[in-house]
Amino acid sequence: MMELVFATNNLHKLEEVQAVVGDQFRILTLADIGCADEIPETGDTFEANASQKSGYLYDKYQRDCFSDDSGLEVIALNNEPGVYSARYSGTRDMEKNIDLLLQRLGDHTDRRARFRTVISLRVGGAEYFFEGIVEGDIGFERAGDGGFGYDPLFTPRGRSQTFAQMSAAEKNAISHRSIAVSKLAEFLKTTY
Repeated sequence: MMELVFATNNLHKLEEVQAVVGDQFRILTLADIGCADEIPETGDTFEANASQKSGYLYDKYQRDCFSDDSGLEVIALNNEPGVYSARYSGTRDMEKNIDLLLQRLGDHTDRRARFRTVISLRVGGAEYFFEGIVEGDIGFERAGDGGFGYDPLFTPRGRSQTFAQMSAAEKNAISHRSIAVSKLAEFLKTTY
């Protein structure tokens, strides 16, 4: 069974990824390989951040790995919060991040947004990218208590529930991360 290190200790992300790749690949976290480093993430695009993280891991541990960078892009806010989604308010407090987003959007009628994930895979020194996008809209208030991050605000296009109102299985079937991870898994299955 092929082992891949996922550059995260976020159990929500790990669960989403493992649900998509199934048991054909063994996904290890940073904790599993003893990595407690603060991995650099200083890029100004999702691609740059994902590449920086996977490159750091591959260079230091010489293990096949992948990393992702994901975020919310709100059209009316010139694609903010984007790469700063996790620390939009200057902290990693998601309640404060959500409050700031709602404040900046105010009564704006254009609520279009998209969640984007970019994955950088490093295998044998080569790098490959996979992207997942889900289009939707930002609500005027939180709805639901599942998921994480901006899930209580985001309703995918063609759906009536926010990500936070969906079951994990429903969300995983259509999420930006699952789209990107499905592309990653398909590549791995056909290549390795």
